[in-house]
Amino acid sequence: MYLKETHIVPENVNALRLQEYGVGVFQRISTKSALKKAIRKELVLVDGIVASTATMIIGGEKIIYKYPSENKVKTRLVLKLDVVYEDEYLAIINKTAGILVSGNGFKTVANALPQNLQKSPADDAVAPQPVHRLDYATTGLLLVGKTSSVITKLNQLFENKNIKKEYFAVTIGKMKNSGTITFEIDNKPAKSSFEVIETVVSKRFSFLNLVRLSPHTGRRHQLRKHLFAIGSPILGDADYFLDGLQLKGKGLYLHARSLRFKHPMTDEEIHLKTDLPKKFTKLFTTNIRL
Repeated sequence: MYLKETHIVPENVNALRLQEYGVGVFQRISTKSALKKAIRKELVLVDGIVASTATMIIGGEKIIYKYPSENKVKTRLVLKLDVVYEDEYLAIINKTAGILVSGNGFKTVANALPQNLQKSPADDAVAPQPVHRLDYATTGLLLVGKTSSVITKLNQLFENKNIKKEYFAVTIGKMKNSGTITFEIDNKPAKSSFEVIETVVSKRFSFLNLVRLSPHTGRRHQLRKHLFAIGSPILGDADYFLDGLQLKGKGLYLHARSLRFKHPMTDEEIHLKTDLPKKFTKLFTTNIRL
């Protein structure tokens, strides 16, 4: 037995492929890959016709997503999130470590969002959805869309590299003052820039560095892999570490500190920063001004 979610496309949308438009439209589909999977399984219909990844959305269509009844969400996740910005279109969460952004698990940021955010009054309001990833162990700012049109526009901003993200990390070993890393990841181009803010001597790790990081592409584990590739892995990384220099029990020292972008509905310049975790500031004397 299948249940259904229905979405009516507003008349004034720009023409866009379903696989782009549909991200965030349905509560049970939070990522582009999940949407593509549903389309391939012929679970998505547009105006009564089984959709494909090439189906175009031009405005006014009725989109139906069919899902097995056993997948119906029966229990609400009660989890307090740190909401640092919210309006009727989008929100920004300060994510803690130790929680997935989305996925098949129950305890995810995506599942906790409806209980932490106000429902949008917009005509195309949907269940709020994260529009990018942060690793399970990474802390910091996470951008969330609350309407189908804004989720689509935020995804386009990311694809066009019009959302600037800044991270801070603590790394191991002596590093140059600044540089750019361009090692491919999964056979795809990848680029990250770094700037060392402060270096301290460490008895166990030789040197520890407070590093400002700017990813120019969005590959999985990009910053972690890039820093490991130049011999200065992130402190506390359980996957990319040097033999004998793995720090256990303190978590990953990687924090998404800043987001800068133009609001897709108001054109307002949004630039939010958050404090570094205390475990960072305990190691260094530098005062990172907000």
